[in-house]
Amino acid sequence: MTEPLLRTAALTKRYGGLVATDNLDLEVAPGEVHAVIGPNGAGKTTLIAQLSGEILPNSGRIIFAGEDITSLSTETRALRGLARSFQVTCLCLEFTAIQNVVLAMYARSARRYDCWRRADQDARLYDASAELLREVGLASRSSMVASELAHGEQRQLEVAIALAMEPRVLLLDEPTAGMGRQESIAMVDLLLRLKGRYAMVLVEHDMNAVFRLADRISVLVYGRCVATGKPEDVRADPAVRSAYLGDEAGLA
Repeated sequence: MTEPLLRTAALTKRYGGLVATDNLDLEVAPGEVHAVIGPNGAGKTTLIAQLSGEILPNSGRIIFAGEDITSLSTETRALRGLARSFQVTCLCLEFTAIQNVVLAMYARSARRYDCWRRADQDARLYDASAELLREVGLASRSSMVASELAHGEQRQLEVAIALAMEPRVLLLDEPTAGMGRQESIAMVDLLLRLKGRYAMVLVEHDMNAVFRLADRISVLVYGRCVATGKPEDVRADPAVRSAYLGDEAGLA
């Protein structure tokens, strides 16, 4: 069996008497899309925040590429190859699309400590950023200020920013949140194009998106994993259907 690229071991996060992550073991293989689903309050976003380093667990470990990263900072994890998108769009709204990507790429480059060189005069950064915008379908929007982009385009720009960090794992927290149907389809199509090139941990409420994208699915309830398996196995699991999926998810 392929060695996991990312895994958690007995990961636990408490807020007083509330257990947000309950002794969680999770494994993500190289190139795999591992979806994490569950009802509101199941601890999905808390899990993503712990993987990215924004929240430290009370106990347990996070192992990335064979290294224990449990105590590493968010910035160090990003440089190691963990890139995160957020439920709420997080962009420099006054910058153009390409400037947002250049900024992320500059943060990754060896020149980030060079206070005397202007990032906006580095042609190589701009060329590479333009290529990433083309890859996510925003080539024609490169000079548009981010605040003027449609919501779906802003989410595509966030993916380009994540890719600028040269990730090995993408941590995707509700990438289709707030999107209309056509925007959601475009985002899923984009992630399908990236599938296999990057491992992904996908938190998503849209079950159509989950079952199109996921290689494996883990179901969280009150911070505990109640089922993990291939999409068809999770879809058919009576306990999962009863607890979460149900007929209203369109899976009856």
